[in-house]
Amino acid sequence: MPKRHLVDLAATATRLADNTHLWESLVEYDPVSRYYARLALTREHEAWLLTWVPGQGTDWHDHGGSAGAFTVVRGALTEEHAVLQGEESAVVASSRELGTGSIRPFGTRHVHRVTNTTLEPAVSIHVYAPALTRMNGYVREGDRLRLVESRLAGVSW
Repeated sequence: MPKRHLVDLAATATRLADNTHLWESLVEYDPVSRYYARLALTREHEAWLLTWVPGQGTDWHDHGGSAGAFTVVRGALTEEHAVLQGEESAVVASSRELGTGSIRPFGTRHVHRVTNTTLEPAVSIHVYAPALTRMNGYVREGDRLRLVESRLAGVSW
């Protein structure tokens, strides 16, 4: 994925975050599962609002070939990411804390897990290009991840 495209995704996420009237009324917190609402769907990208109560997070996953960017608009999130080795495995690389205002662009082969490890709720805005059609799930085995599932948009989530 060209760097320019990643910059555009980061700029789009930032622009959406700055326009609070587009998303603030959509913020809800669900204590059982992460809450999400689609903010935009165009030919070029899609955007989502996600909320995270303390302790909520994703499993290890990739975005099925879509590039993306997300920005934290409230609270803080922890992202762990891995480096793909082949099509079906990855090595856990590192983690980073992303506070309010942080932006995280990523390419088409990005594998990660995002969690709210704080005591306060968090809100983030995510932009993907092209729009998500598939997400692949991984399971951790030591310092490696193994591909275990592929979920289709509209079918498995």
